[in-house]
Amino acid sequence: MISAREREIGMFGCKCLCWNNLTEFPSLKQPQTFSLPASLPHWPSGQGFASGRINLGDLEVAEITSFELIWRYVSPRDKNKSVSFYRPDNLPDSFHCLGHYCQPDSHLLRGFVLVAKDIVKSALAKPLDYTLVWSSNDLSEDEPKSEGCGYFWLPKPPRGYKPVGFLVTTSPTKPDLDQVRCVRADLTDKCEAHRVIITALSDSLRVPLFIWKTRPSDRGMWGKGVSAGTFFCRTPLMISTEEMEEEEEDRLCNNIACLKNLDSSLHAMPNLDQIHALVQHYGPRVFFHPDEVYLPSSVSWFFKNGAVLCSADNQEPVDENGSNLPHGGANDKQFWIDLPNNDEQRNKFLKRGDLESAKLYVHVKPAFGGTFTDLVFWIFCPFNGPATLKLGLMNLSLAKTGQHVCDWEHFTLRISNFSGELHAVYFSQHSGGEWVEAQDLEFVDGSNKAVVYSSKHGHASFARSGMYLQGSDLLGIGIRNDTARSDLFVDSCSKYEVVAAEYLGGAVVEPPWLGYMREWGPKIVYGSRTEIERLNERLPWRLRCWVDAVLRKLPVELSGEEGPTGPKEKNNWFGDERW
Repeated sequence: MISAREREIGMFGCKCLCWNNLTEFPSLKQPQTFSLPASLPHWPSGQGFASGRINLGDLEVAEITSFELIWRYVSPRDKNKSVSFYRPDNLPDSFHCLGHYCQPDSHLLRGFVLVAKDIVKSALAKPLDYTLVWSSNDLSEDEPKSEGCGYFWLPKPPRGYKPVGFLVTTSPTKPDLDQVRCVRADLTDKCEAHRVIITALSDSLRVPLFIWKTRPSDRGMWGKGVSAGTFFCRTPLMISTEEMEEEEEDRLCNNIACLKNLDSSLHAMPNLDQIHALVQHYGPRVFFHPDEVYLPSSVSWFFKNGAVLCSADNQEPVDENGSNLPHGGANDKQFWIDLPNNDEQRNKFLKRGDLESAKLYVHVKPAFGGTFTDLVFWIFCPFNGPATLKLGLMNLSLAKTGQHVCDWEHFTLRISNFSGELHAVYFSQHSGGEWVEAQDLEFVDGSNKAVVYSSKHGHASFARSGMYLQGSDLLGIGIRNDTARSDLFVDSCSKYEVVAAEYLGGAVVEPPWLGYMREWGPKIVYGSRTEIERLNERLPWRLRCWVDAVLRKLPVELSGEEGPTGPKEKNNWFGDERW
């Protein structure tokens, strides 16, 4: 029986030529793939890290990175914008497809989908049927077509099971039921859409298509959600009015689920020897701006050379390892760390840091239910310098705005526990940040060590050198973040200390200062806004309203000095990085 939805999409009324395989359509060439600059080493032996397969409890999953191209969607309005859809290739024996993969053609092919084998026979089940979600037949007849017809199918699971991905075909005939498996509901977790891959909103589409990447809703160090690497798609006919009003980044994928790791042993996480091998192989080189005067140091150098612990009625030197700092609890504002009162020691010595002693402090934690490892590299600077305000062609160095005692910044390497391959790097940038995929990174001299650029005075992390504006790029108004290569750098592959890896139990002894949960600097309120406002008064009145609008969006910390809290007080210590 033909459903109303299938009649609406036009499943049985193809208006363009379709091909069931790529050989009949020569222009559908397999895109180039991306590989890291250097080959991977032989990792030290361990339990399950980089073994190619991971046990999730009742399921065993394998990561597939080789694909067969199925169909390509080309934007009718811009031939340079296209997305390709793939099926996983070369599945291991007894493993089953859970869904197909897609990515924009603007990038080299590099991604993954998980395939699954049931350890317990009831873990997987064939779908009962398929629902046609969208077809490229919805292109109007006077528009150029994509390369063949594409049909998007959602598996209909048996009761008690959930689909994990969609299938794409070039035929209006439903796929064989044996082509995909649904997963028992208790072995799945909630999934959400978080990055738009393509929004087909051309007037030529009578039924527009929205496609997102997916991620588990339950993330962070203890999150059990596992990304299957599949995509999520919807049409307006599938989305309620209430959902249309939600932010795309937060929209839940009600039609598909992700997997869940029920194996509490996290056997695929690296052991201590493997952690050191990963850091030594991937540890980035951190470049500071050639004009940087507020350089990093080790925490022990900072303590040993005059840092003091302050309270309302007391001040005492901090021990070299921080053993006399208050430990644990919450940030009750009763204690803070400060520079010494001696002006020469404070301004000409401690503020400038000590590059020779500087090291990266590494926190190792599970991601995506233990199928990835996050290596979080924390870098410490005794002082964060004042900002520079950009007003169009003018650059104004501010006297105080943005400065504060002590600065903790970080970047994160996300590594696949299936292969030990670097997946992406997160660059922390003040109150936000961004994930950059491996193929978009800059690497050091043909190695797999990424380059990290630290911004002048503010120490935010970026993947490329240049000037980044914290404000409005369109208007050219905001706080500058300048990055460049120089002789001032730290190689984190050799200058590092693993300070925490909770999943290893007591294998890593945390330094005493890591448990200090109060502020690493005093709170000083000053009129920095007044400083900027005085500058604003000199501008033409038409420009002032634009400047005011941008300034209202800048972080609150620009209104005064307040030392940051330590790494363990940051949201990303236990949670996932902000996307």
